[in-house]
Amino acid sequence: MENKARNTGIAVLAAAAAGAVAAWVIRDQMKRHSRDLFSSSFFRRLAALGYMAKADATVDHINLMKDFVAWESRAALRRRAQAIVERMERDALGPVLSA
Repeated sequence: MENKARNTGIAVLAAAAAGAVAAWVIRDQMKRHSRDLFSSSFFRRLAALGYMAKADATVDHINLMKDFVAWESRAALRRRAQAIVERMERDALGPVLSA
């Protein structure tokens, strides 16, 4: 019985470690690709939009995203970026509107 509990504990620890490493790699990739918003690669721009979707609603971020919407040639990425801009603008105005 003790051996089974030990093996289960090791398996749980290994799964948690693998999950932590996977989360770190994904987070690192998203940060790395955040610089690639104006890249020529579709997938790098998509990854950068994923990063920006979680970014704080600052004036710089809103202006950057508006520039991206004006620059982007693909309609799908332009729509995604526009949705991010609208979310950021709502977040930025949120405290003002509720006060």
